Order: sequence, then structure tokens, then C-alpha cells
Amino acid sequence: MAKRVWTAALLGCAALALASCNASKNDSISGGGSLDDAEKASETLLKTGGNGDNWGAIGFSYDEQRFSPLTDINDKNVGELGIAWTADLEDARGQEATPVVVDGVMYVTHAWSKVSAWDAATGKSLWKFDPKVPGERAVSACCDVVNRGVAVWGDKLYVGALDGRLIALDKKTGKELWSTQTFDASKPYTITGAPRVVKDMVLIGNGGAEFGVRGYVTAYDADTGKERWRFYTAPNPTKAKDGAASDDIFASKGNATWSDKGEWQTSGGGGTVWDAIVYDKDLDQIYLGVGNGNPWNHGTRSNGEGDNWFLSSVVALDATTGKYKWHYQETPAETWDYTATQPIILAEQAVNGKPVKVLYHAPKNGFFFTIDRNNGKLIDAKPFVDGINWATGYDMATGRPIENPEARFYKTGKPFIAIPGALGAHNWHPMSYNPATGLVYIPAQQIPQGYLADMTELDKRKVVGFNIGSSLTATMMPDDKAAYRAAVAATTGRLVAFDPRTGKVAWAVDHPAAWNGGTMTTAGNLVFQGTSTGRFRAYAADTGRQLLDLDMQSGIVSAPSTFRAGGVQYVAFQTSKGGAFPLVAGVAGGVTRKVPNIPRLVVMKIGGTVKLPAPPAAAALAWNPPPQFGTPAQVAAGKAHFGRYCIVCHGDSAIGNGFTPDLRVSATLANADAWKSVIIDGALKDRGMVSFARVLTPADVEALRAYVIDRSNWTKANLADASAPMGR
Repeated sequence: MAKRVWTAALLGCAALALASCNASKNDSISGGGSLDDAEKASETLLKTGGNGDNWGAIGFSYDEQRFSPLTDINDKNVGELGIAWTADLEDARGQEATPVVVDGVMYVTHAWSKVSAWDAATGKSLWKFDPKVPGERAVSACCDVVNRGVAVWGDKLYVGALDGRLIALDKKTGKELWSTQTFDASKPYTITGAPRVVKDMVLIGNGGAEFGVRGYVTAYDADTGKERWRFYTAPNPTKAKDGAASDDIFASKGNATWSDKGEWQTSGGGGTVWDAIVYDKDLDQIYLGVGNGNPWNHGTRSNGEGDNWFLSSVVALDATTGKYKWHYQETPAETWDYTATQPIILAEQAVNGKPVKVLYHAPKNGFFFTIDRNNGKLIDAKPFVDGINWATGYDMATGRPIENPEARFYKTGKPFIAIPGALGAHNWHPMSYNPATGLVYIPAQQIPQGYLADMTELDKRKVVGFNIGSSLTATMMPDDKAAYRAAVAATTGRLVAFDPRTGKVAWAVDHPAAWNGGTMTTAGNLVFQGTSTGRFRAYAADTGRQLLDLDMQSGIVSAPSTFRAGGVQYVAFQTSKGGAFPLVAGVAGGVTRKVPNIPRLVVMKIGGTVKLPAPPAAAALAWNPPPQFGTPAQVAAGKAHFGRYCIVCHGDSAIGNGFTPDLRVSATLANADAWKSVIIDGALKDRGMVSFARVLTPADVEALRAYVIDRSNWTKANLADASAPMGR
């Protein structure tokens, strides 16, 4: 059956575009030999997207528009959408992957880098693969133990594991074919992004820039896992050559943009490529979305000097060699965690009356960029959210932002509350583009954040925890009920339909909370999105009119896909709470705090009649804080340690979001020995809670306990409803 499908795909390609296929045969060789028939079929699917029966990659095709040509489900009948089948998942952590469907089989990754294959029409489980990532690797994951999907190529499937392995599986059986370690596991790297297959190579990046690593992307032979080339996105710490594809550009220009002083020389500088890697089939080049610096603080990182190539940039590489072609730096001298790792879309747009191959990008910094793919020239940069205060716009003559001088807190010595904050006006959640409307659908958000340069000794670089060159403790919420209410009110979400042709928002839908799901759009004049409050919705792509609103019982952060099996169109997505925001948000999680966390795969069709099972009863958490103990100085010391090591997983003021344990009701809180056994002895390391003995003394741990008990008592007395502990 598979052979007939491959043959049909090749014949269809030949009939529709013979010249294109001939070019494809030549382009399908990258120094490792020609492609076999199955791989050629995969390449054709990725280049064209096919007729919509398949969703062949996380972004649908190489253009990553997340646009399907299917119209069976459309703006006239989408209200009849119902559930066809569901599957409960094992781990109540973030489920971020978009389901990939090829030849009637659905491939999905889950938390902890697990992979499942299902019959896409019936929901029959075909196989499961667990890479058995060690639990202690979670301490190196800034933003949850998530995974954003697979790449399918020929008879293989590829997944990047949290612990750095790039793994090739037999797509029919799930059996491991080969595995290669992509980074030094002694350093705090992770992989959460999906691999991409280009020609006969698999490309993968990594994360870890909050802790202190040096970013890069590597291309591996798709058959053997042997390295083909590597491109570093931050310089060698001595500015020497690495024997890598990035050597020439750093030697000629890039090294000079980094100071000879600064912490980057020991931290690695950051610049990890943890999500966007996009192949341009028209120009035969690869685009990387590059992340933030380490530390964030440019003054500490590079002595306040230089633009620091290639942080917060879109970088174009030659697909075969990995050599530099051009780049555009969206946030020069990045200092706010304004990554450019967000999804990249390739399209064509009329500019001055002529068609131009463009790249669309809506990164964290709040501006929507239209870039000429031929040369990296900025065509336009306009805000896609309101309230941006770090810059007023972009100088189109230079391509540089027009910055607010107050935003560079390390120069002024004054605190700065930035809009957007470090979680961005748009984070990893996929956006989509509909060629019929010309609109890009962005899951935007408003999450302000404070920054200040003053650091205590505790805030300086440590072997465990975030190393950002700023104090997270000093920007934690004060004991002020009005401040907590203001934080909830200021933290919102929005579905933005942005028109790149005008640089304006065409329509928008407001959400009561941040961290909503990615989008998908179709030729049926539809846009789909799930929300952090547990709704799955469809809108008219041209007007934004809401056409569907279903209760999915759990938050949704992933983006959906759509496909056709047996002549029936389906829509698929995963539910869960998870990722950076619920980990750190505290009370700012707002209404999402009370939304259950149910990891589930949901597949829908017109006329589907399956009902979701009744949601599990909310766990009854006894909120009986132990009596307060310790001196004010001890509690203050505990707060400092909490801000330094604990906030990014257990929430501001120790307020959990029903996702990781809420320490205010921990069974160990009343028992000093039990508390110490977890934090010092690592009793829960297999669950991701490693020992902090390298950075905390027993006295520090007891101060932490005093602080969490203080938080439990204060929040119960003052914020009982808004901060009530939630079961997971």
C-alpha cells in the first residue's frame, strides 16, 4: 500500500510539474548519495504539501505556513465538528507537539520525548517509543520537559530527546535504528524542538541559554546519524576557529561584535536554536531562529559592547554546506530574553508591485517582521501587540530598532518594567498563514516583566539554576493584594490576525489569560486555536467571527493539524497545561490556575459523537500551613534562595499552577528532615527534582522552608481564592 502511495505521489508530481521534479532529483543529493523512492516521496510531500490528505511535517510543508488546502470542514459546517476518538496520555506535563500524519498513520511526541503512532482514522495504537530520558535532566530544561514533534522521511521517523540524543526510528514499528548524542551532556543543554529533514540530512538545534551554553545547529546524515556540518550561533570563547561551517563569518565579521571582556567567554554566550529551523526549497537555504544571550544582561555578557551576532537573529545558511549567507538581527545587543526562535513562515508578497519571496516572523519583542529571503533586507517591521515600550519602532534606513533609552536597565541603573517581558508578545506557539486572506494568525500575549541590574552575590553565576545577569528575587511580587490583582489583570492573551501587506491588525480576539495554543488555518476559511482556559475554537479566517467553541476540560498549548483519511477530514491536537508560563507565573496564571491538567490526544470530525469522559475530581488539597518559624532575616534569606533556584519551576511566591507541586502544601513542609531529603539528598531526582547540595547548605534549605511556610500562611490569609493550591 505504501509503495502505491509513493508511486502515485511521484507520478502526480511529474504530471503537475515535470521541470520542478527534474530539479528536485538534482537537489536531492547532498554529498551522501541519491534518495530512494520513499525518501523522494517524502521530499515531494514536504515541498508541495500534497492535496491535504497528509500533514507531512509539524508545519505542514517546508514553507511552515500551517495552511491546509482541505475544505470538507469549512465555515459553513464547522459547528458540526465533534470528537471522533481520543487517547489519554501518560505524563501530566506540557504536550506541545503538532500531530504529523502520513499515509493514514499519526505520529505524535509527548512530554519526556516519548513518541506514539496511531491509526489516524480509528485511534488504534500502533506502537509507542520511550527514550527513557533520565528524570534529573529536567533541571536543565528551562521551560518544562516538552517536545514539539517529529520529522518523517522515507521509512524513518526522527525525534530529538531532552537529553540530547537525535534518534531515528522505523516509522512502521517504532524500533530504534540509530541514535547520536548531539551535545555535551555535562552541560545544561536540552532538546525540545522538532528535527527538520532537508535533502538527506536531519537538522537539530538545542536549548539551555538561560543556564549558560553556546548555541549551534548540526546537520546529520539521515541514514547513519553521522555529522555533516555544524554552525555555531555564538563565537568560540577565544574567538578561534572551531572547524565548523560558521568559522569564516565569525573570523571576518562576527567576532568583532562581541567584546573581549564579559561573561560570555565562560558562559558560552547563549544563542541557542531551540525551535525555528526552516528550509527554503526555492532558494535552497535554511533559516535559523536564534535565541537570547547568556546572561540576558548585555552589560554583564559583553561589557555592554557590540551587537553580539547572531543573538536574536534570523540567519540564512546554504543548505548543503551550512555556510553563512545573510542574517537580520531583530534585537541587536539583546538584553531582555527577546529570542528570535519563534516560528518562521515562508511566503510570497507583492512589494512595490512586484512579487517577492518573503519571510514572516513575529518574535518575542512584539514587532512583526517581513524580510526579503533573497538577501535578508528588512521590508517592514510593525507592532502586532499594543503597549510595546522598549522601542518605538524601526528605522527602515538602518533596519535597527528605535530604542527607549530607559529600557537598557544596566546603563541607567534603574528598574525597567518591559512590555513585552521575557515570555514575549509571542512565544513558541505556532502561528499560521492563509494565502487566500493574506493574514497571519498569531497567538499573542501580554506578560510584563521587571528588569534591574543590581545583583547580590547570590544572583551571580552558579552551577545550577538560571544565570541571567539580573535578579529574579528582586522582581518577585510584594506583599500587596492590589499588586497581585494588577498582575492578573495585566496578563492576557489575544489571537491576532495580522496583515503583512498593511502592517496592521486586521482583526483580533481577546483571551482572558496568556499562553494560548498555536493556530492552524485552512482553505475552508477557518482558523483553529485552543486556549489555556480549555476551549477549542474555530473562527472565520477572513473576519474572525467565532464559529465553534468546545470545552476540552484541560488547557491547550499545542497547535492542531488536519488531514483526510478514508475520504473524511479530521482535526487533531493535544491537551495539557505546561511550558514556561504556568511554571513561573504564580497568581498571574489567573483563571487558568483552576483549569484541570489532562494530557490527552483529541481527534475530531464532522458529526463526531464521542464524548469526553467526566473530568477527574479535583484533588482535595488540605491547606493547613505549619506555624511560622524563623527570624525575619531567615525568611528573607529563604526568599532570596527561592528566587534564585526555585521560582522558575514552582512559581512566584511559591504559588503553583496545578502543574508542578505547589510547595505551600507539600507533605514535607512541616518536617525539616523530609524537606532536606528532597532538596539536599535528591530523594525525588527521578522525577526531575535533583539535589541542590552543590549550591545550598542545610541552613539555606531551612531558610527556604521558613520562606515557603511564610508564603503559605500569607497567601491563605490574603489571597485564599486567587492562589488556592491546585491538584495536578
